Amino acid sequence: MFNKRYYYVLKVQYLGYRFHGWQKQPNLKTVHLMIDRTLNYIFEGKRFKSLGSGRTDAMVSAEEAAFELFVYEPLEDLNEFLALFNHNLPQDIRALSIRQVDEKFNIINSAKTKEYLYVFAHGDKFHPFCAPIMTTILQELDIELMKQGAKLFEGFHNFKTYCYKATDNGIYNREILTCEIVENTIFTANFFPETSYLLRVRGQGFMRNQIRLIMGALIKLGRGDITLEYIQDSLKPESIEVMDYIAPASGLILNKIEFE
Repeated sequence: MFNKRYYYVLKVQYLGYRFHGWQKQPNLKTVHLMIDRTLNYIFEGKRFKSLGSGRTDAMVSAEEAAFELFVYEPLEDLNEFLALFNHNLPQDIRALSIRQVDEKFNIINSAKTKEYLYVFAHGDKFHPFCAPIMTTILQELDIELMKQGAKLFEGFHNFKTYCYKATDNGIYNREILTCEIVENTIFTANFFPETSYLLRVRGQGFMRNQIRLIMGALIKLGRGDITLEYIQDSLKPESIEVMDYIAPASGLILNKIEFE
């Protein structure tokens, strides 16, 4: 006899600086591990399963991530459950919302759009408290040139150059809906530099380290190591370039995830 299952989607945010990414790994502290430990505690050992909408790397943070929860008894009061969940989560993870879905919903395969932000500043050594969510580039960068470079990534392109350890079997023709560099007005603190910036990237799916490799290319562009023409050529179907600079993880934030 099969037990009836109940399905819920939860959105969470977390500071990734002390975690080894989302995915569970032996002997390492990960976001998914801490979420499942908390769920196991509040469910008092009752059967459940949780499945994330995707993975974030070590030290990457999330303003809004999502996971699906499968349980075998309905949650009677969603607001009460959310409050209990937050009460028991570690302080660098917070649950934002919960909603019930049906068995047709699949958090991995359901159409969704993700928005990532990469926070950075340049030209100086800034306060150490910035480190968890901001990357500091010591050299001066040509921000205006980087803005032009970012726009080159928009649209359908061959992104094989911007996939970590790409093989010949991957699907690299993908679309980026938005790619832009703007001044940072979202994340502020009195120890932040006077001016900092965001790389904002939106799309339906991203490959391993794709955002950080794009940011790496833009940093190299801003330093004068490569040109706009190099980026244009690297996105062509015949490109065999391999981007050799992955921007640090701690500046990357999964900012928003929207399900259609």
